[in-house]
Amino acid sequence: MKEIVVISGKGGTGKTSITASFALLGGKNVVVADCDVDAADMHLLLQPDFKQAEDFYSGLLAHIDTDNCTNCAVCADVCRFDAIPVIDGQHTINEISCEGCSYCARVCPEKAIRMEERNVGQWFVSTTKIGSTLVHARLGIGAENSGKLVAKVKNEAKVIAEKNKAELVLVDGSPGVGCPVVSSLSGASYVVLVTEPTVSGLHDLKRVYELVHKFNISAGCIINKADLNPQMTDEIMDFMAGENIDHLANLPYDETFTKAVTQGKTIVEFDENGLRRILEDSWEKVKKESDKQRRGI
Repeated sequence: MKEIVVISGKGGTGKTSITASFALLGGKNVVVADCDVDAADMHLLLQPDFKQAEDFYSGLLAHIDTDNCTNCAVCADVCRFDAIPVIDGQHTINEISCEGCSYCARVCPEKAIRMEERNVGQWFVSTTKIGSTLVHARLGIGAENSGKLVAKVKNEAKVIAEKNKAELVLVDGSPGVGCPVVSSLSGASYVVLVTEPTVSGLHDLKRVYELVHKFNISAGCIINKADLNPQMTDEIMDFMAGENIDHLANLPYDETFTKAVTQGKTIVEFDENGLRRILEDSWEKVKKESDKQRRGI
């Protein structure tokens, strides 16, 4: 089983739309994991049924027992996050501000504060509109994504892939270089980098590739809207050549891309020529290169 991770150095490059297109091209032989849990939107294109849902708990949250609390304010005095305001004469916990450090519970003279596991969201196992499996999640409002929910989504996808003898796990990773991205990259066979021909696009591509390189994972790159800034596209191509990053495709700017998204479709469903053919060729390259890595070639 191979694991392909699609990431980008910044948001808005078309990463998720490209990943969803790959998912459609891969069909039922691919288990998809939407690990961009901070802004999960793969479901908008793959139309899953949300048939299985489970709560996800991570970290701690303080709770004040108002029956035992004397409002002595010791907890509020030591809280570095100003998470214990007084409302209607009673000390309470601001759930968004609370970092779960437990200091308040340790210093409370009445033992009126307890620490409980924090519900940070839900994760789902769904069947998509083409009959493939999608593992995805929804992070709660204000909840911190430490990478644990990403790891849960990806691990469940791998378990399902092994059980169903699927050929590939396709991961839509988070943009950037933070903990969620590190969690997405763990165990990957091959990484697809999606960028755009701008100064910030090249800068963030370099940052995220530095992370990929530290994991010693081979990578390829797709330049989206490549024809809008030929000079920057050439600079990106030079960087790729210098780092031995596979050139997977240059996607031209095409308004049908946006039209497809507004109808809840991937470009490979919407466009029979143009971008569809380029992405079909890219998908074949990705599968070929990831297979090489799996076999150690």
